[in-house]
Amino acid sequence: QVQLVESGGGLAQPGGSLRLSCIASGSIWVFSKMRWYRQAPGKQRELVAEMTIENTINYADSVKGRFTISRDNAKKAVYLQMNSLKLEDTAVYTCNVEGSTLALQHFESWGQGIQVTVSS
Repeated sequence: QVQLVESGGGLAQPGGSLRLSCIASGSIWVFSKMRWYRQAPGKQRELVAEMTIENTINYADSVKGRFTISRDNAKKAVYLQMNSLKLEDTAVYTCNVEGSTLALQHFESWGQGIQVTVSS
């Protein structure tokens, strides 16, 4: 069983920065896809950033040039660096990871979600 734990959320001012971390635990062999989603109150969940095992990266138009997704395979971690934060970035952010376990079984796991609030 693969579990994901997120950290790094909180309160930031407009124009500020936060870095979200998503640390995986379990018998993981490889991450194949890593994603960050967000959901603001009253809105649908939005895919913010995605990275594949081939290092193909996609961002939502609303965060391009401001957010950066990255990973550290040795630490089993996925990160989301968020710069130039805007009020509309306020949401619950959730990481989602797909991959293979050491037993070569596919897994997909979700984090618990972490609040990011941008406010002056």
